[in-house]
Amino acid sequence: MTQYEPVIGLEVHAQLLTQSKLFCRCSCEFGHTPNSNVCPTCLGLPGSLPAINETAVRMAVRAGVALDCALSPRSIFARKQYFYPDLPKGYQISQFDQPLYGNGHLDIDVDGVPLRAGITRIHMEEDAGKNLHGMAGSSVVDLNRAGTPLIEIVGEPDLRSSAQAAAYLRALREILVCIGVNDGNLEEGSFRCDANVSVRPKGSEKFGTRVELKNINSFRFVQRAIDSEIARQIALLDAGQKVVQETRSFDPDTGKTRSLRSKEEAHDYRYFPEPDLPPLCIPDAMLNEERALVGELPAQTRGRWVTEYSLTPAAAATLSQHPDCVRFFEAVVGSYRNPVKAANWIQTEVLRSANLHGLHATFSVSASQVAELLQLIDDGKISGKQAKEVFAAIENTQKSPANVVQELGIAVVANEDALIAACQKVIDANPKQVEQFRAGKQALVGYFVGQVMKETRGAADPALVNQVLLRLLGAN
Repeated sequence: MTQYEPVIGLEVHAQLLTQSKLFCRCSCEFGHTPNSNVCPTCLGLPGSLPAINETAVRMAVRAGVALDCALSPRSIFARKQYFYPDLPKGYQISQFDQPLYGNGHLDIDVDGVPLRAGITRIHMEEDAGKNLHGMAGSSVVDLNRAGTPLIEIVGEPDLRSSAQAAAYLRALREILVCIGVNDGNLEEGSFRCDANVSVRPKGSEKFGTRVELKNINSFRFVQRAIDSEIARQIALLDAGQKVVQETRSFDPDTGKTRSLRSKEEAHDYRYFPEPDLPPLCIPDAMLNEERALVGELPAQTRGRWVTEYSLTPAAAATLSQHPDCVRFFEAVVGSYRNPVKAANWIQTEVLRSANLHGLHATFSVSASQVAELLQLIDDGKISGKQAKEVFAAIENTQKSPANVVQELGIAVVANEDALIAACQKVIDANPKQVEQFRAGKQALVGYFVGQVMKETRGAADPALVNQVLLRLLGAN
């Protein structure tokens, strides 16, 4: 495989988070009874006319701003004609030679190595319906999804590994969720990807024969599918065979791709301008309004946290994974002035019970409760271990941590006289470690502190325990 270089470009379909479809008022909500969210327009009945959804246009404009694309002063909707059971009109309203946006980019990071991947274009289109196979031995069509507004984000062939492809998808999903135009739900199909994969000899400028991998619905499967396809193409070339241009799917059970159709058999879509829709021209006022709604993007947030709050890149990445997580952390540090400690606590305790789904996240505690709890630790009123007990007591309640401390009757033991007996007991029980400590193994003080904390069931002040132990062990 070292003789070859993969070349990968991704096409992402992202459903826009509107309440109604792109060209009619039917609901876009997922999970309704099949064929209940339909009307003459999305069924393609004679005489029905499309009317553009302004909210969808605004969201598409916002996405292009976030991805630093160049807005077209005039874009055209076109009819993409093909015949398939889930396309009731016999054509899909999309954009072809004059898309909404062109020439953008996405910055990603793979194992600490930055990469800027180009974006060829962003265009708007309506989704097709959904074929359901194996229903009582038959195939049926659910048209609830037909007409749902999408943007297709077509990437340049700038990616050279499956890891880069997965990072690209994560970064793109993160941005679209952050700006509120997509819920990032891969399982429900609102964020899905096609991958164009080819290989070429290293050092060659000429692209190899491209194979399209269709509708991959998880980041892990994207990596597996691309790696499998790269290996398949290299094996063909090494055997003296040719790679055939075709469309393939990925089977996660076998870990292999399989042929769906050859490109030679693909339809001639016979694009022509949609006669029932005028050209789409974005007013400056709309562009400015949507630009203002983009705000700080996840990568910018992470950079600010690392610089201003001294968070590690890993902690910043974890806490910026969802817009509500960002808001939660910012709310905590707005009341509690130790961002690093707040970040650690949120990662280990709060996110463990958080429920992140689409644009919505629910937490078992409020930001104000977390800030108050951490302040109790800093003030020496409870220990870290006791704080976890208090945290469990305030989950899914409106209780004040300070009140819970009183209710539970817990408090940190900060009386030196009260700790001397516990420290001496630990010293007497560990003569071997005492001897090693006095011989110069100073790091063992951490072991003794841990034993005292266990002896006091986490109620002791660790800093005071450390002082008492050092004195009893003769280090002071």
